[in-house]
Amino acid sequence: MSRVVVLVGATSGIGRAAARAFAERGDRLVLAARAPRTLADVRDECVEAGAEVLTVPTDVTTPGALDALADAAVDRFGRIDVWVHTAAVTAYGRFEQLPARVFDQVVRTDLLAVAEAARVALRHFRAASAGTLILTGSVLGHITAPYLSSYATAKWGLAGLVRTLQQELRDDADIHVCLVSPGSVDTPIYQRAANHAGQVGRPPPPIASAKRVARAVVDCADHPRREVSVGPFNGLMRVGFTLLPGVYDALVGPLMRRLGLDDTAVDPHDGVVFAPDPTSEAVRGGWLPDLGRVLRAAGNLPGQVGALVRRPAR
Repeated sequence: MSRVVVLVGATSGIGRAAARAFAERGDRLVLAARAPRTLADVRDECVEAGAEVLTVPTDVTTPGALDALADAAVDRFGRIDVWVHTAAVTAYGRFEQLPARVFDQVVRTDLLAVAEAARVALRHFRAASAGTLILTGSVLGHITAPYLSSYATAKWGLAGLVRTLQQELRDDADIHVCLVSPGSVDTPIYQRAANHAGQVGRPPPPIASAKRVARAVVDCADHPRREVSVGPFNGLMRVGFTLLPGVYDALVGPLMRRLGLDDTAVDPHDGVVFAPDPTSEAVRGGWLPDLGRVLRAAGNLPGQVGALVRRPAR
């Protein structure tokens, strides 16, 4: 039987990739994000994959918006089986350079709104005695890096919230809370970030694809796990951060400036922290090669070679 999946943050990055993945499995989807136009595009992608889809334009920081989203899901499909929350924003800049309003909005979006989503989802799951809540954390929920204070603050708080919920739900065998914690991911979040650092942000290598993280999300819906880390160096960074704090702190600043910031200068701006930008919403951020395009080009190569061989000499 197909599941009813509520997916918040469905128009870009991991959320959009996960929406497609759930659609291909035949799950019924309730998709939420801030930009109605892009939300309609994602709906069309998922319907084409064979899914039944409801879209609910939602700003997670608006009071009552997540309750209204849950009500819409139940009105349409009768229940909620899985709630996936991927909506997030970020900001670059030294802590004292980052305007308080930007810092606060990142924490409001990435932590307080997620807590409200958990509150709403768990209320429905407890009533049904079953359900899976999947939240997207980050390796920055276990380590820190300069210029990302608001994001790290929110993700550390989220990791603490998830651990607490898991403890409180130990006696509810069919209610699960999962945390998917990626490292760098090829999504547009870096270009869309607020920036008060003077340099454009970018994901430090190694970089995972959004589809890879989406697979981890879907796997948690199938087989719930307490936490899934996506990124080959995540464990190593956590060990260094914990066991060798002096060495870690000496290295992380220079590495962040070299690998996490571009040389391109940028004037201060708020990115999408306060309002969406539909023109920048996509699964990929362009940091990794488009393997689909590469494979299609490779598939066309024999025909192109054959055409050259068959072309008559002039």
